[in-house]
Amino acid sequence: MIYEMTVQVRVSDMNKGQQFYEALLNRAPDSTPHEGFAEWELIPNCWLQVAEGAPAEGNGPIRLGVVDLHDERRRLVDHLNVEPFEIFEREEVPVRWATFSDPWGNRLGLFEYKDEEAAKEKLQQAVRR
Repeated sequence: MIYEMTVQVRVSDMNKGQQFYEALLNRAPDSTPHEGFAEWELIPNCWLQVAEGAPAEGNGPIRLGVVDLHDERRRLVDHLNVEPFEIFEREEVPVRWATFSDPWGNRLGLFEYKDEEAAKEKLQQAVRR
């Protein structure tokens, strides 16, 4: 039985990396157990770890669900200097999505549910946990 998950990205400059991910996630890490390492519990039992080291090539993307994809894109481009990125959608897919990279080349992404009721339900489920 799987009961918890961690995903790790590596950054070559931990101070800048932690600052970037604090701004991306709008909060300080939940844990910094040792130098060169920080982690955030994104939802219960699901952790994003940022570690100092050589970024892995071809990883990701790690996609994060958001309420408003267009607002988040604007925030990332304006405040984190992320390169402008395209938002995609297909009629048969229930979400819009986008992919971008952090300053170290780690591939990240965002997605939002197109159906407002589905989005509300997912948000309520996350809050209940």
